[in-house]
Amino acid sequence: MKIENASAIVTGGASGLGFATAKALTEKGAKVALFDLTGDKLEASAKELGAVAAPCDVTSAEGVSAALETAIAANGLPRIAVNCAGVTHGERIVGRNGAASLDAFARTVQINLIGTFNVMRLVAEKMAHNDALDDNERGVIINTSSVAAFEGQIGQAAYAASKGGVASLTLPAAREFARSGIRVLAIAPGIFSTPMMDLLPQDIQDSLGAKVPFPSRLGKPAEFAQLASHMIENTMLNGECVRLDGAIRLEPK
Repeated sequence: MKIENASAIVTGGASGLGFATAKALTEKGAKVALFDLTGDKLEASAKELGAVAAPCDVTSAEGVSAALETAIAANGLPRIAVNCAGVTHGERIVGRNGAASLDAFARTVQINLIGTFNVMRLVAEKMAHNDALDDNERGVIINTSSVAAFEGQIGQAAYAASKGGVASLTLPAAREFARSGIRVLAIAPGIFSTPMMDLLPQDIQDSLGAKVPFPSRLGKPAEFAQLASHMIENTMLNGECVRLDGAIRLEPK
């Protein structure tokens, strides 16, 4: 699929991997709408990119539906959707203070997995009404998993479970949407430089980067965006969760 002039939605688009992806798509000529929580960061990011600000909570059916209408009114029916909205949570299942917080586990799954599914189902419904392009393609959806889906560390139960769910969604969704000409993919990034990572001291960031076999550094958001762009443009890519991790395999802790 050609990115130029395509209508694109990026969740979590105000910062991190989402902003980098939105920036890359904008530079390739896409008409982009940023889905993120209401706030100055969303407005500033949308202004910087010349994108549409579509505030919403990805876990809300009504909120995402309203944001979709905002995006469609400005840019037309979506052909591209990249889900980057997500949170992290670290906690042992049974720690020194007892059993883990069920609310924290549920919140992580609610945002990372259910939020992704919520956006995917509503966007796919709209994409199916697009005119068919080459190979009868009407759209592509890319979700964000994590290497933690496959090698979750101690303390990552909630995060690993949520990202494992995202990875597992990929193939059944791709098979179902095939009849509508919609591809579904996922990216499983390793240790990347994001706003959350930037809060850590530099020596810790360097230590984490050194664990990556090659290149021995943190991943760059622009590299995530580069892979997402290639996935959009390569129609044969479908139903796959692709690791983007410099060959790292996470240790137990």
